[in-house]
Order: sequence, then C-alpha cells, then structure tokens
Amino acid sequence: MSSTRSSFTHVQHDSEVASKTGGCANLDDSLTYIKPPPKSLPADAKLLDEWLCDPENPRNWTTSRKWTSVAVVSLYLFVAPLANTLMAPGLSEIRARYEIESPTVLAMTVCIFYLPYGIGPLILGPLSEMYGRKWVLHIGNLCCMIFHLGCAFAPSTAVLIIFRFLVGLSGGAPYACGSAVIGDLFAERERAFALAMYHVVPVIGPMIGPIAGGFIAQTVGVQYCFFVLAGLTGLASLIGIPFLRETYAPLLKIRSGSHRPTDPEKVLRSREEINPPYRKLHYLWINFSRPLMLLSHSPVCLILSLYMAFINGIYLLLSTTFSGLFHNTYGFSTGITGLMYLGVGIGGLLAAACIGTFSTVVYNRLADKNGGVGEPEMRIPPMFFGAVCVPIGLFWFGWSAQAEMQWIMPVIGTGIFGFGLITTFLPIELYLIDSFNYAASALSAAFMFRSLLGFAFPLFGGQMFTALGFGGGSSLLGGVAILLGIFFPIYIYYRGATLRAKSDLNF
Repeated sequence: MSSTRSSFTHVQHDSEVASKTGGCANLDDSLTYIKPPPKSLPADAKLLDEWLCDPENPRNWTTSRKWTSVAVVSLYLFVAPLANTLMAPGLSEIRARYEIESPTVLAMTVCIFYLPYGIGPLILGPLSEMYGRKWVLHIGNLCCMIFHLGCAFAPSTAVLIIFRFLVGLSGGAPYACGSAVIGDLFAERERAFALAMYHVVPVIGPMIGPIAGGFIAQTVGVQYCFFVLAGLTGLASLIGIPFLRETYAPLLKIRSGSHRPTDPEKVLRSREEINPPYRKLHYLWINFSRPLMLLSHSPVCLILSLYMAFINGIYLLLSTTFSGLFHNTYGFSTGITGLMYLGVGIGGLLAAACIGTFSTVVYNRLADKNGGVGEPEMRIPPMFFGAVCVPIGLFWFGWSAQAEMQWIMPVIGTGIFGFGLITTFLPIELYLIDSFNYAASALSAAFMFRSLLGFAFPLFGGQMFTALGFGGGSSLLGGVAILLGIFFPIYIYYRGATLRAKSDLNF
C-alpha cells in the first residue's frame, strides 16, 4: 500500500526519545500512532513527544477515568450475550409457543444470533477506526434494545428469527471494538490485567442469564425474557452515554490539534492521518476490507482465529445441549436447568481472576530477558493451560453425563472447560492487540470465525450426541481439541514472529 494509505504504526520509544518527553505517564511501554514513513524526523519527534504528554492521550488519563471507560464497555459486553443465554433455558416454551416440530428450526432460534454476530464486527470494527469507538458502541446497544422488543412481539417463528438476526448484527459492537478500547487505554505491561478484568463481567452474563431466563420462562413466559433484555440494554445506554469517552488516539489527536491553531503542521498531519486525501468510497473500501485482508494475508491472524472459533463452537454446542440433558436425564425443571450453567460461569470467573496476574508476570519476565522489549509471542504461554483444560473438561462432562452420574459431575466438567475457554481467549486477544495497529479490525476478523462456528456447531450437535452419545461426542471434540491445542499454541510461540515478518500488510 502506498504511503498515503498507510495505517497508523505502533512505535515503541527507546530511552533517547523518552528523555526528550519529560517523563510522561506510561512512557516506557506506551505505543503511539504516527504516519509512516517519517519525512522529517525532527517534526515527527516533536509531534510524537507532544502527543505523549498530551492529557487527551488515553494512556495519560487518570486511573479512575480509564476504569470508568472499561466499566462501561464491560457493561455493554455484559448485556450483548444475554440475548442468547437468557432465552436458552426457555427453548421448550418457544417450541410450544410457536409450535416448532423440527429440532433444527428450534436450534436456529438460538444460533441464528451468532451468524450476524460475526458479520457485524467486520463493519463495526473498521467504523470504530474511522469515526471512533464511542458512538459505534452506543448505537449498537440502542439498536439491540429495539430489536429485543421486536422479538418479544414476534407473531411467528420466521419473524422471531429475523429479529434475532438483527439483534446479533447490532450486538457485535462491543466485541468489535471493546477489547480495542483496552488497547487504547493501557500499555502492554498493564494490558493483560485490564483485559482480564474487562472479561469478568461478560463471564457473569452466561452464568446469570440461563438462571434468570429459566425462572422467567417458567413463571411468566419466555416473552418476558425479551422484555427484560430490552430493559437491560436501555439501562446500559442510560449509564454508558454520559460516562463513556472516546479512546481512539487518531481521532483524539485531531481534536487536540484543533485546539492548537498556532501549530498548523500538527493539525494538518493529524487530519490527514484519519481522513486521507483520496476518494471517500475508496477510503471506505480500504477500511471495510481490512478484516478480510488480515485473514487472507496474515497466517498468524488466521490460525488464532480458527482456534478461537473452534473452542467457542464447542462452548455454544454444550450450551444448547444443557436444556435437553438436565431436563430429560435428570428430570430438572426449566428454572433448575438454568442453574446448571453455573459451572461454565464459575470456571470462567476463576480463569479471569487468575489469568490477568499470571499473564502479566510471564510477559514482564520474558520482556525483561529480551532486553526490556516485549513481543506478542510472550502472550502465548498462559494459553498452554487453556489448551489442556478444554479437552479435560470435555471428557469429564461427556462421560459423566453418559453414565448418568450425580448431576454435579457434568457441571464440574463444564467448569473445567469454562476455565480453559477464558484461558484460551484472553491470550489470543492480547496477541492480536499487540500484533496489529488496527486492533479492532484484527479482533473483528477473529470474531467472524468465532461466530460462524458458533452458528454452525449447535445445528449438528444434537444429531452428533444422538448418534455417538454424550461420551462419544465429547470425546470426538476433545480429541480434536488436543490435536489443535498441542499444535497451534506451540507453533505460534516459536514461529509467530517469522509469520508476522512475512506478512505483506502494514496493519
């Protein structure tokens, strides 16, 4: 790509640059955006130094302001997946209400949510890199509220599926740019802990959603699940709109420069960075095609996206089987069946609580051994634990359910799996944020695969468990997880830098 189309390049500053800046917050680890290639080194250094010390730089915000932004984005990420987990225990009520006979159509009412969930970030992620993160998050959440009401009043299965599709399309906003907000706010050595804490609240959603949804569907009807979802998304917007501030650095550089008319060079350069002087349609095409370009031109992005998608597909497959398993095998009511989702949630919470500190310690030690320079591959070691826990949890869940052991046994298996799920996801997201300048596009590309498999797995899951049993089906998935879990993390850890160097994209 030509220099006019160049993306913002991450620049880690050495001690010489640090000495010129006067000691700004997070200086040693801060990554800042400039437009390469620099044609005037003194001018670029001046602009760089000014932005490092600028109070509008999100890296220089106060701790309370940073964590307020994290809390708001976490709230949006909490209510988005509730659209699926809250209604999952009420599938039997949906079947009765709409007189659905086909198990595939019934599964479609749940998993159709994930098809647009992966498509939406392909648009929303680049939009956040063109116009900022804030309003992409706000508008997506408000649209979710409207479409939840559409689901509540849907007169037929087809209309319900259409509105569920639209909920998924708009609900992908926090996944498209939520983790990128963490990258905007925190330097590399702080980022792991912040991202882990960011994922604590979304982990609670899949744990609380099925419990609440089960009792709501059982007592007042599944329609009220959608009313509750509309109310929660509306409440999230009431909190988020006043408190969430823009974090995207190039947009903030424009605003910062516009307040300094005495420095016209900085104003001009900043405006050219985010609004290049070529045709608008071409500019849109470059931004919207970026996630797909990353998948097709970056092997490391493709490999990690596929692995994340496979693990997420298994999770959603298990989620859709809980209702039938605990209702038919153990005789639980709809409300009590919702409690069985606690295993995955508790396992995920434990992982989020542990992985942030552990990942930070590992990354800092490896960076110190590397002369103080961190590399994205230093995010991978915690992923080894997740790659082991995933198949263990699957085997435990499948064979305890097959033997109809006491109900707590399959729940423990799902807890082990939930621990592996989060311990796998967090290192992958950190790796993508560290590796690519356009973090939202990279995460959107990964989330596309993740959602597509999340849509596909439940469609064949029922038939697979019917044919192989819970033990055989879980063993099949666990065997594939072992093969992928051994190969992908080790390969990326040792060969990731080489793969990134061979990429022909400056993303």
